[in-house]
Amino acid sequence: MGKGKLAKFADMASYENVFQYPFSVVEHVPFEMKGHWRDEYFHNDHPIVLELGCGKGEYTVELAKLYPDMNFIGVDIKGARMWTGATQALNEGLKNVAFLRTNIEIIERFFAEDEVQEIWLTFSDPQMKNPRKRLTSTYFMERYRKFLIDGGMIHLKTDSNFLFTYTTLMAEHNHLPIEERTEDLYHASHLSPFTAHLLSIQTYYESMWIARGLNIKYMKWQLPRTGTLEEPDVEIELDDYRSYHRTKRSSLDKAK
Repeated sequence: MGKGKLAKFADMASYENVFQYPFSVVEHVPFEMKGHWRDEYFHNDHPIVLELGCGKGEYTVELAKLYPDMNFIGVDIKGARMWTGATQALNEGLKNVAFLRTNIEIIERFFAEDEVQEIWLTFSDPQMKNPRKRLTSTYFMERYRKFLIDGGMIHLKTDSNFLFTYTTLMAEHNHLPIEERTEDLYHASHLSPFTAHLLSIQTYYESMWIARGLNIKYMKWQLPRTGTLEEPDVEIELDDYRSYHRTKRSSLDKAK
């Protein structure tokens, strides 16, 4: 029998690798480790990589195993899900992993300028109705610029054709350098050694989508610190499914 939510929250309150600052808390309690993640938590000078919307934290943990000379922080507001990855990291003694439970809309409150080298967005909600909520939108790109190094890398891994198309258009419209892009990650013939290495990481839900015949798409691009960012004014065909093949919520066929 699995642990209930209350038990998981009780566990995480005592976990040394979990920091819990939802919007209601951070409004009144400043995050004093901002700008000091390396010296106060990781105790090294290795690069910091964020996974935003980390869910259960599977990808954060597996990345940390693949790259022991990098520091990884999984970010999500869903604490009961995050418990899985946080518990695994503790049990396996992974010192290069941390988890931050907070709203991604206020992510810039937790990291100082140039404190983060890379960002991962793994199977983010495509937010087809609201561009401001898309984690690859220019609204979030402006937030990331506040703590990501100049030209820092952003990775997107998704099953959503809508989000993948939108992100491609966003990057092209704003002349953001695209380093790699494939519409079928697991059947691509030409992948960089770095990307090919990532094929060893496959989350539970990712394997479910693959089994249902959905291509997994991958893209990475640089985010320069300067330059005006604009949303692409293009209508994009909506995904004709939701997770687990539930029917889509909207009767529309396209959205911007």
